[in-house]
Amino acid sequence: MNPIDTTETITKEMFIECRPETLFSFFTDAEKVVRWMGRHVLLEPNIGGKFRIDINGSDIAMGELQEIVPYEKVVMTWGWEKSKLVPPGSSTLTFKLTPQDSGTLLTLIHTGLPASEIESHVKGWTHFMPRIRAAGEEQASA
Repeated sequence: MNPIDTTETITKEMFIECRPETLFSFFTDAEKVVRWMGRHVLLEPNIGGKFRIDINGSDIAMGELQEIVPYEKVVMTWGWEKSKLVPPGSSTLTFKLTPQDSGTLLTLIHTGLPASEIESHVKGWTHFMPRIRAAGEEQASA
């Protein structure tokens, strides 16, 4: 089977000691996105709004916001500028924020990735999830 014909899903969960209302802005405010992902972020925080995240000067993520439920969920298309395997808009990224105890259970679901791209995206989200936790918890304690 051709790996491009197969799509896979990544699911990651992490408890963050801040309320969903605090954490939500880290997906909808470009200045806060920079605090956990990327060097420069352009973001239109509305349904149909586009985003462009310059991760490190060479890797640039791009997509479009598809669903925004304040303090509960953000769904966006996801891909990479100049990528043939995961071009902009070719996969879907969902962030769910569930109130839990004194904080938030953040669930990341990344679907539509070619099987050959799973490992690199798992590595990426494993890197960025603790960064959003640190940014959210820092904001909550400020």
